[in-house]
Amino acid sequence: MEESDFQDVLASVRRFVRERVVPIEAEIDEKDEIPEPIRDACKSMGLYGFAIPEQYGGLGLPLSQEVRLVFELGYTTPALRSMFGTNNGIAGHVLLEGGTEEQKNEWLPKLASGELTASFALTEDDAGSDPSGLATTARREGDRWVLNGSKRYITNAPLAEVFMVFARTDPDGPAQRGISAFLVPRGAPGLSVGPRDHKMGQFGAWTSDVYLDEVTVGAGALIGGEDGLHRGFVTAMRCLAHGRAHIAAMCVGMAERLVDESVTFAREREQGGRKIGGYQLVQGLVADSVTDYRAGRALVQAAAAAFDDGSDTVVGPSSAKYFASEMVGRVADRAVQIHGGAGYMRGVAVERFYRDARLFRIYEGTSQIQQVIIARGVLGKL
Repeated sequence: MEESDFQDVLASVRRFVRERVVPIEAEIDEKDEIPEPIRDACKSMGLYGFAIPEQYGGLGLPLSQEVRLVFELGYTTPALRSMFGTNNGIAGHVLLEGGTEEQKNEWLPKLASGELTASFALTEDDAGSDPSGLATTARREGDRWVLNGSKRYITNAPLAEVFMVFARTDPDGPAQRGISAFLVPRGAPGLSVGPRDHKMGQFGAWTSDVYLDEVTVGAGALIGGEDGLHRGFVTAMRCLAHGRAHIAAMCVGMAERLVDESVTFAREREQGGRKIGGYQLVQGLVADSVTDYRAGRALVQAAAAAFDDGSDTVVGPSSAKYFASEMVGRVADRAVQIHGGAGYMRGVAVERFYRDARLFRIYEGTSQIQQVIIARGVLGKL
């Protein structure tokens, strides 16, 4: 997108987030739900398809522009971004990375418009950070596939109309090479969705289990067609690399909000007859958070630029996700400390963000998995 047009999009999203979403954050947290008018507004603004190419109805943002947009989205409750994050991110990218042109033309316009919500169904009880261990199976019966298994913590599963399901199609092959991905519509007989998970934070962002009991789909449901057979692991890893940069940008946006909340409180709160921002120990907390935030922002932008030009599509996203997710946890902790007892009270923004931030170090690959990816990327085979 031309930079001038992108600046207009950024300005519009910034106003929307700060004027319409920030004022109702506590309501979203309390009710565990995004109001329908907010959902409709996101669709009309094109937020369900900002990372989907224009030829399929999206905005077609490269990652270097996407992360700047996500900085703005991260300024408020992560439930907002989660609502359309799977369409743009790990679910939509399954089609972008591995789908046939027919599959892309059929599904991507519906994801970009928000007509449909997609879920990325990879994680299982014993296959989280290492998806090569997944146990869900898909067996071929004539020109159809039959899927059996269960998935855990699947984002947007309670409202998704289509699931990108990863299943083992070659039980006797190497762990990473016997996995394929399938498009499974919500109404497929044998597919069921469990109740919404009750999480520590990120209320309004829904996750649940997904169960597949002899779910039968046609040959056209195999993502990538016959060329995609047994290539699901590679597709998943490519999707997750993009998603890690995206999540890193979310963490940066939240860190900016936490810094703003900390600075405002330190300027206004009095203790011992003076503003607490006048005390050097409080200043130290603020300074550390500002430095963390700025370092994270610079790292994410550098990683996105390298991803776009193809010079680093693995270590950069993992480094950004690792640093930014750990960073926002530190910034959230300092924000609570600066607020004192008020920071521990429900209804105070930093208390909510403290709970919300914890998940970033876990999903789309834990911090420990990022460490392994980064180290292997620079060390190579030993």
